[in-house]
Amino acid sequence: MNRRAKDFATYYHGEQKYGADPYLKHLEAVAILSRPYGAEAVTIAYLHDVVEDTAVTLDVIEKQFGPFIARCVSILTDQPGDTRAERKAKTYERMSHVAGREKIALVVKAADRLSNLRMCCITQDKERMAMYQQEHPQFKQCAYRKGLCDEFWLEMNELIDKGC
Repeated sequence: MNRRAKDFATYYHGEQKYGADPYLKHLEAVAILSRPYGAEAVTIAYLHDVVEDTAVTLDVIEKQFGPFIARCVSILTDQPGDTRAERKAKTYERMSHVAGREKIALVVKAADRLSNLRMCCITQDKERMAMYQQEHPQFKQCAYRKGLCDEFWLEMNELIDKGC
């Protein structure tokens, strides 16, 4: 399923960029971080932005990858809103209610955020880092679960505190 998810995301993200790089580079970074959490986590990692950033719908994800993967991608997909703050508030609120098996989506979200923070440090993107620093308390309150990918959260907290 991972190869299928990677190919699917690569196709639909098309020529999109993550900074100067093909979008696949970001997806692979998130997938690598997610790998210790199993095949479903890697599949979700490849698909985590496809509904938000392309014309793909959750119905298509469900038909291609099943209802569980679609539910997890849904958790990670920002809801409509006029501003980033509004979209993130809705997404974080939804994350705060995640329980059971769907907590794997929170692992992928933590991997996604960690990947983004690492990239901020590599590119010295102070503006984006400041945005993540400002969002971090609300993000952590809603997405953190003790004992679930704690190593991601430790590194995130260090990067947020230092600000690169």
